[in-house]
Amino acid sequence: MQEQSIAGVHAAFRDGSLTAAALVRHHLARIAAYDRQGPALRALITVHPHALEEAQRLDEAWRTGGPVGPLHGIPLVLKDNFHTHDLPTTCGSVALRDFRTAADATVVARLRAAGAIVLAKANLQELARGGVSLSSLGGQVRNPYDLSRSAGGSSGGTAAAVAADFALAGTGSDTGQSIRSPASACGLVGVRPTRGLVSRRGVVPNSLTQDEVGPIARSARDAALLLDAMAGYDPEDPVTALGVGRRPASHAEGLRDDALQGARIALLQDMCGREARHAAVNAVMDQVVRALEAQGATVLRLSVAGLDELAAGVTTDRWEARVAFDRWFAEYGEGRGIPGFAQLVASRTAPAAIQQVMEAELAVGQGLADPEYRERMLRRDALRILLASVWAGHRLDALLYPQQRVLVAPLGQPDQPERNGMLSHGTGYPAVTFAGGFSAPTAEAPLGVPVGAELLGPDFSEARLLGLAHAFEQGARVRRPPPFTPPLQAGGILPGR
Repeated sequence: MQEQSIAGVHAAFRDGSLTAAALVRHHLARIAAYDRQGPALRALITVHPHALEEAQRLDEAWRTGGPVGPLHGIPLVLKDNFHTHDLPTTCGSVALRDFRTAADATVVARLRAAGAIVLAKANLQELARGGVSLSSLGGQVRNPYDLSRSAGGSSGGTAAAVAADFALAGTGSDTGQSIRSPASACGLVGVRPTRGLVSRRGVVPNSLTQDEVGPIARSARDAALLLDAMAGYDPEDPVTALGVGRRPASHAEGLRDDALQGARIALLQDMCGREARHAAVNAVMDQVVRALEAQGATVLRLSVAGLDELAAGVTTDRWEARVAFDRWFAEYGEGRGIPGFAQLVASRTAPAAIQQVMEAELAVGQGLADPEYRERMLRRDALRILLASVWAGHRLDALLYPQQRVLVAPLGQPDQPERNGMLSHGTGYPAVTFAGGFSAPTAEAPLGVPVGAELLGPDFSEARLLGLAHAFEQGARVRRPPPFTPPLQAGGILPGR
């Protein structure tokens, strides 16, 4: 059962060879063996104490009336900045360790309505500020492919958990590249959706313009199934009005193994490094291009004048962070014993690198009125237009580049350098990161370190991007389970039906 898909699990439910309760026991056994023991991934903060009871309830529902939804009985991990009515929402901070909300985040409510089981809340970079998934409450998340490296960030706990089969899939949030960086680092698929496709209501914010939430899964199809459940209009998050009438009926149903036949994709040379330190990632990207071409795609190699310089000046979260957090605090935190942003910074409970980031955010005097902020907003518009002109001028389905130009950071490095996520977070365009391959094996990484490739497309092109990633997966077959979290016994699933 290790590396099983949502479709595979549902087929086993139908033929009676598996129950949701047995599947939850399987994941709980793996969590017990590998999260704080053995390789000590430290991927999770809280395991739901009633997950098995929920699985048993869903098993009874299946027996008496069939599946309650398309994710019936599927165990998920949620990044611990998603509100859950029945578990704390800590953001990895000791200052928020007891914070609870009365209601689920909109996407959590939708996932539960689709039949998913919330199995656990995942560790993360504290308050989702940075790229190595270190928190004062959860500790350092370790990469299950190379225990000397991080799992990326800030959704690294979700990615490590999904890669290690602590659950079938999970959720992340992405202000910079925080879904896609850990997907890259752990050989997974991560989706940063178009601005307006998925509600952010009930997810602790970092930014007014950059925050998005999306799925992390082992395959494009499973990511698409989660995205189908998560997407939709939410009057409590007005930006989702942009998606009304533009969301497809399904992101999953149209996935085809031959989707690369006739596709036109451009590898952005500007997003690829040229130094010796970039060699491992570039070698994988060369393999990705060859595989795409072998499956019928035309891959152009493009350099876009001014792209690198323009993309370097579009991040806005530093100017928006305090405003976003204090708005969230005014709604959920006042009178509940948790600190506002200034008090949280003053408590100095965060790890040093995260504390430094928060102090810099607090020091932004004019915030949204700062002339530099206004200049960055203008640059975002310019970047959108530039990328749109590239698609139109070359009749492209997608742009391709490495999610990050170097391998995921070793433990102890304060942040992940040379990430390429700004093309999506700086424009609102959707991006799908998928497993491109592995670096050369080493003693620390017997399979090599995963390297993720990223596809960027126009607004609301998630179905097309996921289709291209799915076709690549079916042809290239590069994914491998992590070497440090092997099956607990032959066949994977534990007894206990």
